[in-house]
Amino acid sequence: MDFDLSDEQRLLKDSVDRMILNRYGFEARKGYRAAPEGWSREIWAQFADIGLLGLPFTEAQGGFGGGPVDTAMVMEACGRALVVEPYFATVVACGALLRHAASEAQLEALVPGIAAGERVLAYAQIERQSRNSLNDVMTRAERDGDGWRITGDKSLVLHGDSADTLLVTARTAGEHRERHGIGLFLVQADAPGVTRRGYPTQDGMRAAEINLVNASGEALGDPAEALPVLEQANDEMLAALCAEAVGVMDAMHAMTVDYMKTRKQFGRAIGDNQALQHRAVDMYVSLEQARSMALYATMMASEPDALERQRAMHAAKVQIGRSGRHIGQEAVQLHGGIGVTMEYAVGHHFKRMTMIERGFGDTDSHLAALARLGGLIAA
Repeated sequence: MDFDLSDEQRLLKDSVDRMILNRYGFEARKGYRAAPEGWSREIWAQFADIGLLGLPFTEAQGGFGGGPVDTAMVMEACGRALVVEPYFATVVACGALLRHAASEAQLEALVPGIAAGERVLAYAQIERQSRNSLNDVMTRAERDGDGWRITGDKSLVLHGDSADTLLVTARTAGEHRERHGIGLFLVQADAPGVTRRGYPTQDGMRAAEINLVNASGEALGDPAEALPVLEQANDEMLAALCAEAVGVMDAMHAMTVDYMKTRKQFGRAIGDNQALQHRAVDMYVSLEQARSMALYATMMASEPDALERQRAMHAAKVQIGRSGRHIGQEAVQLHGGIGVTMEYAVGHHFKRMTMIERGFGDTDSHLAALARLGGLIAA
């Protein structure tokens, strides 16, 4: 199998890496986080200028026509720099949902604004009781003429406080936890009946608690059979998160090795200590294991066989979680006290890695799900 990037992918990677390197230092990130929305509209506009916001959409829809590999390259760069803009929420998560569920008319109405940086979207799926179950939906949607009225509460909506449009899951039929009867709806964030409470998360991102009371919504696709779409999109989100995690881990490892070369005790660099060299090598092994599984998840993101695709995502998330915990703990320990200060970057990377490990199901839940499916390669 050929793992080399195409000429277009190399150009994309160079553009993203160069832009983030020039504009996203650790101190600059602090300034972006201090903005009212918790991220920079100026950086968002630059993302639009180089085509990142239209990346997963076809050229006919006004996008770039990129695939999972392109998304993975961008997400890895975002992880390395701890980008706080709503790229994952708008382009990766909602982009996947729109591509799989929206009509051509809906795509024509939404994609140009997304690609131009004029419209921010958020995916409102999690409820307080739902944990990791996509089919655990208590929010209700009732028919109202040609539209729908939606009532319910959504939690931990990433960048939900600054979104212009929400993609909301709601039940139109069936009982609690039934696979049938779940729909996906477009809801304008400023519509009557929508209340949002935003807050910062531990890793420097933003999220919101959202309450909907008879809020007007527009269905995306079949209003009773959205679950297969949610599962497909969820797997694509997991692949993207794995790529971001590799960027986070890569940065922690690089910072740790550099620190070991420059930090001196008793007249010599601490990196001269062979025992510490062994620990740095173990970090590198964990990083390469994670990179391999993230690449596997990226390749499997478009797999039409849902069972095989889910096995791949569960396995990748398990390895990402284990590698991330190992690399993060070692990075902090090898830095000593400075590793847990707010003024130094490595602790912030470990926070983001911890949130990635917990997001969309933690390591234990994915390991259990993989076991229920018979392992990565079923007998």
